[in-house]
Amino acid sequence: MNNKCKILVLSDVDNSTSEILKKGVDLANVVQAEIDFFCVKKPTDVVEKESQLSAMRSINKKFIETDNQIKKIIDTISNEKDFKISHKISFGNLKDEITNHLKETKPDIVLLGKRKSKVFSFFGDNLIDLILKEFNGTILIVSEENLLEAKEEISLGLLNNVNLSTNRFMETLVSYSNKPLKSFQINTVKEKVSNPKNTIEFVFEEGDNAIKNLSNYLSKNKIDLLFLNREKETNSKIGSLVNSLNCSLMVSN
Repeated sequence: MNNKCKILVLSDVDNSTSEILKKGVDLANVVQAEIDFFCVKKPTDVVEKESQLSAMRSINKKFIETDNQIKKIIDTISNEKDFKISHKISFGNLKDEITNHLKETKPDIVLLGKRKSKVFSFFGDNLIDLILKEFNGTILIVSEENLLEAKEEISLGLLNNVNLSTNRFMETLVSYSNKPLKSFQINTVKEKVSNPKNTIEFVFEEGDNAIKNLSNYLSKNKIDLLFLNREKETNSKIGSLVNSLNCSLMVSN
């Protein structure tokens, strides 16, 4: 029986794909996970006004091209990091294909990428909303600019009430860092969770500038990864945080 947890990496195939997968492998090595890479293509991106036969030929050609691109990226990373990565490509309705793949594979972690405050998305800004709605596990949104390897140098933060003991992936990452954990609280929090010993706390006034101030403090403190609790935040607020903060984020289940 395979007891390894599963990380699902959702990404298009572009210049960011290799870096996203490398960060996925770094995380997988820490939490003892296997990686499944999933790419979805819309038929309308491949086929214009063609006959059915021509359309099928175009899709088949694009499938082979994309598959070869992915295999090349995966082979390079697998050889470099000695790690096996499975992959799948699908053509169809993006939301439906991702939802079905989540149900079929039942991952423990879904990993997405972001660059300079913008989530890498196949279909606009609704990707994080879709994942929050359809997936109950841990979500990791990785930034190109931040360290993700579980090393002593990684700098970790907590937003509002995050109980680390309820998420084994967060607990594991915290155990690797020798830097003080930093807690960022927006003072609307009613119930306060006890933070680990030696945690440095920052408190912000609620208001229009709260997220901007939070972003500034995260940058000043060089936070690589910020933990959020989805039960304490609305989906719309999480989406806003993802697009506003220049660090990687892990959203607990």
